[in-house]
Amino acid sequence: MSHTGTYPDRRLSVAPMMDCTDRHDRFFLRQITRRTLLYTEMVTTGAVLNGDREKLLGFDPVEHPVALQLGGAEPRPLADCAAIAQDWGYDEVNLNVGCPSDRVQNARFGACLMAEPRLVADCVAAMRDAVSIPVTVKTRIGIDDRDSEAALRDFVDTVAATGCRTFIVHARKAWLQGLSPKENRNVPPLDYGRVYRLKQARPDLEIIINGGVPDLDTAKTHLDAGMDGVMLGRAAYHTPWILAEADRRFFGAASALPTRADVIAALMGYAQRLQSEGLPVKVLTRHIMGLCAGLPGARAWRRHLSEVGRDKDAGPEVIAEAFAHVERPLGAEEVDEREIAAQ
Repeated sequence: MSHTGTYPDRRLSVAPMMDCTDRHDRFFLRQITRRTLLYTEMVTTGAVLNGDREKLLGFDPVEHPVALQLGGAEPRPLADCAAIAQDWGYDEVNLNVGCPSDRVQNARFGACLMAEPRLVADCVAAMRDAVSIPVTVKTRIGIDDRDSEAALRDFVDTVAATGCRTFIVHARKAWLQGLSPKENRNVPPLDYGRVYRLKQARPDLEIIINGGVPDLDTAKTHLDAGMDGVMLGRAAYHTPWILAEADRRFFGAASALPTRADVIAALMGYAQRLQSEGLPVKVLTRHIMGLCAGLPGARAWRRHLSEVGRDKDAGPEVIAEAFAHVERPLGAEEVDEREIAAQ
């Protein structure tokens, strides 16, 4: 197949996070940033091939650019799933070579695949043959005692030989035994220098750095240090408003910054839509707890959403009710957001 170059723009992206970056969270984040690349949660090949595809793969067109992350270790099923992802309209398909959970290891994919670069290359080659959208790989800097720079370089070189140009590198190694997935996100030390040196050694590749990036200022320092892009994880989920300046700072957008009032209005419309589809509002409200982080009243915002929003009969109004607890200094945003809260 012919490949479509480097689209989407990966200067800034939000990482695939299990139980976090589902379609409702991505719709929410898209109200804050239009240009940042968003990733799905990891979906296994078995789920895609045998499960409810609308539930697993469906997304709102507003989510573009959006990438599907796949978990698997067999070339043919991964190729079939990549083709399905392209048919569903995804802008990129990504192979997970970074998840260290026991469940993933038992299925022989995720981070343990770093020990099998030839197999990963076969998988990526099959995926690339099946689609014209970009196929990318998300990996760690190493696993267990296989964590030398030479091993990382060999892994990347072997996979890049298939024509894969984009590697998203979480700048921590993964311990496959002895640490939980949560501990693997913060116990192994960060080694940004190793990712920088990988880029210096392979300037022809697009290297995206991931791991421990708390805000856009830090993301900018990584770009200034030579990275092609930066992927934010937990910070984008727990403090999503840090993305409000992303389009202007990273993508040169001239549009006005969003306001929380704009976001609240969009979320209420979306919640109404969910309700009409028979879905409880809590599938959305659980993702928006961090919208008002740092503002007076943020705790009351979260409490209202978690206590009232979890009721199966709760309606879109719980979002406005929660927002009424938040004090917003006039002038800090472009409109008096109390007008939205009062509607």
